[in-house]
Amino acid sequence: MNVPGVLTREQVVRTARSIAAAQDDDGGVPWPDGHVDAWNHVECLMALTSAGLIAEARAGYAWLVRHQRADGSWPMKVCGGVAAEHGGESNHAAYIAVGVWHDLLVTGDEEFARGLWPVVRRALDFTVDLQTARGEILWERTHDGAPGSHALLTGCSSIHQSLRHAVRLAERMGDPQPEWELAADGLAHVIAAHPEAFADKSRFSMDWYYPVLGGAVRGTAATERLAAGWDTFVVPGLGVRCVSDQPWVTGAESCELVLALDAIGDRDRAITVFADMQRLRHDDGSYWTGWQYANEAWFPHERSAYTAAAVVLAAEALAGDSPAGAIFREAAAPGPVPATPCVTPACHRFGDVSLP
Repeated sequence: MNVPGVLTREQVVRTARSIAAAQDDDGGVPWPDGHVDAWNHVECLMALTSAGLIAEARAGYAWLVRHQRADGSWPMKVCGGVAAEHGGESNHAAYIAVGVWHDLLVTGDEEFARGLWPVVRRALDFTVDLQTARGEILWERTHDGAPGSHALLTGCSSIHQSLRHAVRLAERMGDPQPEWELAADGLAHVIAAHPEAFADKSRFSMDWYYPVLGGAVRGTAATERLAAGWDTFVVPGLGVRCVSDQPWVTGAESCELVLALDAIGDRDRAITVFADMQRLRHDDGSYWTGWQYANEAWFPHERSAYTAAAVVLAAEALAGDSPAGAIFREAAAPGPVPATPCVTPACHRFGDVSLP
């Protein structure tokens, strides 16, 4: 995981150890405020696995097994082992597929993957059950079972990646899930062609780059999308803004843009952005969450495991020496998604766009 001129392998491993240092005794990897959510938790486990901290990662997967609910979801927030917010987010549930596929690529431990396969199946079935007739996936199911009122572009883009790797994992497990592939195709189409399907979160940089990072938008469309938002969100020499209207760059968003750039072959800019965000690095290998460059202060004044995880995964992709280094590049469909005529505002392929 050596990224020449930016980070050595030893520095990357030290960053992963800062994640392990933040891990709770029960295996959960919390935010700085102490809560755990399944998506950021899985991201941290992937970083631990990349750096060879397998025991710590496996403790984190055991946490997921213990906290998964019967419907396949996880609580939005868990504090001290107890649910603090009870709804279940679709992208949180789906991301375990990326984590288990990543573990299998790195370790080759098929027995471990088979042990988690029922957990993955329940989680992805929960997610796909929230797909609308048009193709987007609603962001949550409330604690009383009601589907959410809208879909989120960033969340759906992450789900697209999860579905693509879930299909690959299902094939490897000898339990194909063709309905997941159909769900991924429909989701890719609506991400690429139907911006009206999603709540407006356009001030957030994640809504800019995540359709590329998650694999739904690639090729010329990806290049054009990143070019259109570049001057709005990228601060030369510093990294990527979290939101367009605040002078605040964040490490996680910067590294996710690095992964998106790497996914479309824009390696030079990926390395530049990765080098720029290194000002957030602490002496112990951890990373400050963000930098408020107008006031020249850490904002918020915290170091976060999820930021460190994004750094490790970006390094893994750029170094090119890991069996899982292409996991974001390979988030796109393995072949062309079938062309779908559209009739504005409804999508012809998916017919009625009413919510389930």
